[in-house]
Amino acid sequence: MAHLSQEQRRKRRVRRSLKQRSVGRPRLSIFRSSENIYAQVIDDAAGRTLAAASTLDKDLRVALKTGADKEAAKAVGKLVAERAVKAGIKEVVFDRGAYIYHGRVKALADAAREGGLSF
Repeated sequence: MAHLSQEQRRKRRVRRSLKQRSVGRPRLSIFRSSENIYAQVIDDAAGRTLAAASTLDKDLRVALKTGADKEAAKAVGKLVAERAVKAGIKEVVFDRGAYIYHGRVKALADAAREGGLSF
């Protein structure tokens, strides 16, 4: 294996354990940058995105002051859960990637749970 960064190794470790526990459930994957946060529900078997939301969505961009705080993460979590439930998805596995379950990541996860997703 080539030289991987600490972040890449952490992400691989998290994904490997998710694959063992997923039992065919789609994956709620998140990505956070310094200015925005993104979430998508992915069916790994088919390689398709089933639902997605981010702070770049028009309605959220207008409503939010910034895309880089806990309020923005809550709004994205609620929106992605709403879209996933509409697509018929209730159960997912939460893929935090290389991020610690804390702050914006935790806020998004809690809002997704409130929106109807279980993980």
